[in-house]
Amino acid sequence: HVQLVESGGGSVQAGGSLRLSCAVSGHSDCMGWFRQAPGKEREGVAAIDSDGSTSYADSVKGRFTLSQDIAKHTLYLQMDNLKPEGTAMYYCAHDYGAYDSQAVVLGLSPQFTYWGQGTQVTVS
Repeated sequence: HVQLVESGGGSVQAGGSLRLSCAVSGHSDCMGWFRQAPGKEREGVAAIDSDGSTSYADSVKGRFTLSQDIAKHTLYLQMDNLKPEGTAMYYCAHDYGAYDSQAVVLGLSPQFTYWGQGTQVTVS
């Protein structure tokens, strides 16, 4: 199965930027970034589906941007103007099939099967 390895987390002051990377070992149809803060449920942050359509949670629209380097099999999440409420463990995940990126972000799709180990983002 496809393996995912995240990197790029760290600590940053409010207003700062980080870029998360998710290296994928093989083919994927739909990929997304999710986050879970202490004491809170996991939530969708951004996703890209097999049509190349991207969707973002309302809380990050205009500040976070997804991009792909297909040759490197890597998905990036550029996070700008970070806010303290963005402090969480960020996970990259993927699955096969005809997912809709908006449904993924809103939690209306079946949970992805394949997950990375997570990378911590702390905003102070």
